Parts: sequence; structure tokens; C-alpha cells
Amino acid sequence: MNRSHLLLALAGTAVMATACKRHALPTTTITVGEHSMLVEVADDGEERARGVMNRDGLGANEGMLFIYPDEKERSFWMKNVRFPLSIAFADKSGKILSISDMQPMSQRGTKSGGPAMYALEVNEGWFREHGVEPGDMLGKLPPPSKH
Repeated sequence: MNRSHLLLALAGTAVMATACKRHALPTTTITVGEHSMLVEVADDGEERARGVMNRDGLGANEGMLFIYPDEKERSFWMKNVRFPLSIAFADKSGKILSISDMQPMSQRGTKSGGPAMYALEVNEGWFREHGVEPGDMLGKLPPPSKH
């Protein structure tokens, strides 16, 4: 292999490593109101507990979707999360119950405001900028978690 081929191979490996780091969990595209969004899916206890902790941010039109096996009151905090987020909680049909902003490194709980099966974290202000409000729907959702 000549030097230029080696450099191309190394560059390709670096791109693949960056992509793997960027999306540590499986991804899918969902709808949020009338908008599409790429989300990482956290659907087991360990993935939900880790969430976006110790990361530097999310992409402009990306989020993390937390899926639970049942509907119940949920609460999220921002311990070890270094950037501000907005969160939407949704019931089993995908109807958004509440939307809240959350501040980095806070241990203050943000409650769902009702029985929720889904939680969607996005960059702070994304819901407001896209006109998404409680009562709107999350669509194309993966099935509920079995974990």
C-alpha cells in the first residue's frame, strides 16, 4: 500500500470512529409534530441512566429518545450533562404531555406531569423554535421497551 492509500485508509477510520462516538446508541428517525428528527434510542435501564451525560452536545436536529416499558410519572435531572436541554414527555400514544427546559449539571428533577412512556431530549429551545407544544404528537416511534 502506498502512502496516499494509507492516508486515505486512516482518514476513513477516523471518520468511522467519529460517527460511532457521535451516535453511541442505535438511531431512528421520528416525527415531532410536523418535523422529522434523528434520535438515539435509549430503551434499557443502563442506556436510560447514562442518557447524554458526559457529552458536549447534540446535533442541530437530533435528540435522544427514552423508551419505557410502561406509563408512569417520570422525572429527569441533568447531573453530569454539560449543555442545556429541553425535554418533552409523551404518553403511550405519543401525545406530548409537557415540555420543559433543563439547565446543565442540575440535580433538580423535571417531572413529566402525567403518566409517560416516552421522553425526548433535544437542544434547549428546539421545541419552541419549531412550534412544538403539549398536545402535539411524536410519531414513527419504536415500540415500548421490554427492559
